[in-house]
Amino acid sequence: MTETSAAISSRLNWLRAGVLGANDGIISTAGLVVGVAGATTSRAAILTAGVAGLLAGSLSMAAGEYVSVSSQRDSERAALDVERRELAREPEAELDELTGLLAERGLSRELAREAAEQLTERDALRAHARVELGIEPDELANPWHAAFASLAAFTVGAVLPLLAIVLPGASARVPVTVAAVLVALVCCGVAGARLGGAPVPRAVLRNVAGGALAMAVTYAVGTWLGTT
Repeated sequence: MTETSAAISSRLNWLRAGVLGANDGIISTAGLVVGVAGATTSRAAILTAGVAGLLAGSLSMAAGEYVSVSSQRDSERAALDVERRELAREPEAELDELTGLLAERGLSRELAREAAEQLTERDALRAHARVELGIEPDELANPWHAAFASLAAFTVGAVLPLLAIVLPGASARVPVTVAAVLVALVCCGVAGARLGGAPVPRAVLRNVAGGALAMAVTYAVGTWLGTT
């Protein structure tokens, strides 16, 4: 069975969200551990801060995504309920409305009417949901799936700078972490640009510049605090 365009679009949206979540995990955790490394050489302190940042960031991402997707799902369900009531009360008016919407998409009035009648006979609510509301009734976003996906993506991204900062010796921690993070940000920039259909060089430059700036600022602040 071939995938519908809606299913493919949904999958691409999930992939983009995963890349962005991982990117957030990389930058926020890298900024945190590099900042702490600027203030102290204690591996335990750096590891504690990094793990705390990973947990706080991933749980925050999961909670935010759950709330956001739950609100979206509630809105979509409310719109479907309204459409269901209108179909029950004024079926002819809804048929005319569907005909007009199909005609606006380029069909002739006669063909639009015929298509609207066939779609209504098959599943009136689904037809109006797709054409009028842009909603796939059987594929409403699941807030729990979104929350766990965000948590997992952020965690995967955060693990890289955490390992890069605690595994090397004290003198190599920051250079190794910076190098690993910049390479990871290049990969995330490329993946995000290709999934979103954006120019790759610009996306990579933005991503790398943002991550480098975050690490530079937090390292400078950490070094200053450690000195004072």
